[in-house]
Amino acid sequence: MTRVKRGTIKNKRRKNVLTQTKGFRFGRSTKKIQAKEALAHAGTYSFAHRKDKKADARSLWTLRINAAVRPMGLSYSKFIDGLKKKNIGLDRKILSDLANNNPETFDRIVKSI
Repeated sequence: MTRVKRGTIKNKRRKNVLTQTKGFRFGRSTKKIQAKEALAHAGTYSFAHRKDKKADARSLWTLRINAAVRPMGLSYSKFIDGLKKKNIGLDRKILSDLANNNPETFDRIVKSI
């Protein structure tokens, strides 16, 4: 039976793992076993935080809208309620952008409520 040498394949696999952990600190960027474990954890965190990123963005939009509406004598919840009653179909992302970049347009929307 012929002998199978795994040198090139093993080195290639190790190299692929280590290129993915480039920039990690300590042994996690240089040692294969530690690097594989670090990659597994990194994948778990990145999956969870992709979801969190969307929630963080929505809470930022809410905060910006609330800050823009307060000087006009409204609360965020009353503003959103007024939008729904008037059937104004702007989402929070657009409203936040308007409040941040086009305050005069946002003022007109608030006054229409």
